[in-house]
Amino acid sequence: MAENFSLNPVQMQMLAAVQELQKCNEVSGHFGLELSDTQIHTLVEQRFASLHDNGRVEFGGGILAKLIYAFCDSPFISPENYEETLIELQNDFYYYKNESEDELTDDELIAFMVQTFNGRAQGSLEYLAETSLDDLCRKTRYGSEFDEK
Repeated sequence: MAENFSLNPVQMQMLAAVQELQKCNEVSGHFGLELSDTQIHTLVEQRFASLHDNGRVEFGGGILAKLIYAFCDSPFISPENYEETLIELQNDFYYYKNESEDELTDDELIAFMVQTFNGRAQGSLEYLAETSLDDLCRKTRYGSEFDEK
């Protein structure tokens, strides 16, 4: 009666992503932002849904850890909106990564998102996505320089 304890590749990715996000709590906790196990599982599930919706494939832990480290010190994120904000940031990241035709590196896109979210957008995810990120991607595709002030 041999039992099969092997994990398929998707399960392995999900497990790695969960472990990575649990480690993020060590840093984000200093800013009063920690994810519960339930929230972590929700974020990981949302990652796979967002990748599917945007026609993307990703290996490794994904972009969530980078988003957490980049945004955890934002004055516009509170424990009450943390999970929802991360879900939206993740969705926006993948969508606008496609819209920029991958001309922007992950770090460039995240840096722009943080600067705009904490600056001009004043914590508005709608403004970030529907105004600034749209402009950035349009200018990236058509070769114009873009400087968010």
